[in-house]
Amino acid sequence: MRLEGKKAVVTGGGRGVGRAISLAFGREGADVIINYVRNDEAAKEAVSKLREMGRDGLAVKANVAVKEDAERLIGTCVDRFGRIDILVNNAGVSKPAMLHKMTEQQWDEVVDIHLKGAFLCTQAASRHFVEQNYGKIINVTSVAGIVGTTGQINYAAAKGGLISFTKSCTRELARYNVTANVISLGIVLTDMTKKLQEDPKLREIYLRRILLNRYAEPEDIAPAFVFLASDESNYITGQLLCVDGGYGLT
Repeated sequence: MRLEGKKAVVTGGGRGVGRAISLAFGREGADVIINYVRNDEAAKEAVSKLREMGRDGLAVKANVAVKEDAERLIGTCVDRFGRIDILVNNAGVSKPAMLHKMTEQQWDEVVDIHLKGAFLCTQAASRHFVEQNYGKIINVTSVAGIVGTTGQINYAAAKGGLISFTKSCTRELARYNVTANVISLGIVLTDMTKKLQEDPKLREIYLRRILLNRYAEPEDIAPAFVFLASDESNYITGQLLCVDGGYGLT
């Protein structure tokens, strides 16, 4: 197994993309801390799936945009497993509004979860990575962070910031044998994209932008995360990998 013995934290790991990543890590031999904020049942169900695979797992409720929560999340992994090898900054939220109507609260909440949350979790995890001279950081961005989007300027700005954040982490941490990469996703079939799935007009518009002419299932994107979390990618760092069906090319 490609992640045998590895210890991982996946933020927003209880549902959707995060759940798929967490379970893919488990299938490849990793023990996983699944972070969540609201849905206790979904997080516990994901942990149950991990344990059915013979892996150890724990659901940790924490708001990654709060420093004390982020440090507690990473600390729980180290306390339970003895170390942390992999951090996936996946937690996200969507608060859409046009620029002229967007509230300060909508801006702050989205930027805080996506960007500040990644910073706080990475900061906490990096202390352990530096000490053990090993670590894998995988950040999750979106095609919106590359080409922009209408009605979600907060989301696009945060996701764009994650790309530069990742590159800066790479420059600081490479000397400690820590890699940092960022995966850009297109439209994945999750609760966050429900409107794009159910509205026939929006569905047609967005499908035309995807060269493979379909939305991604969460399982379509999980193999890329496994690869970047594994030792197969030890000489890859500071890179943006687009797993978007060709959306970013249109």
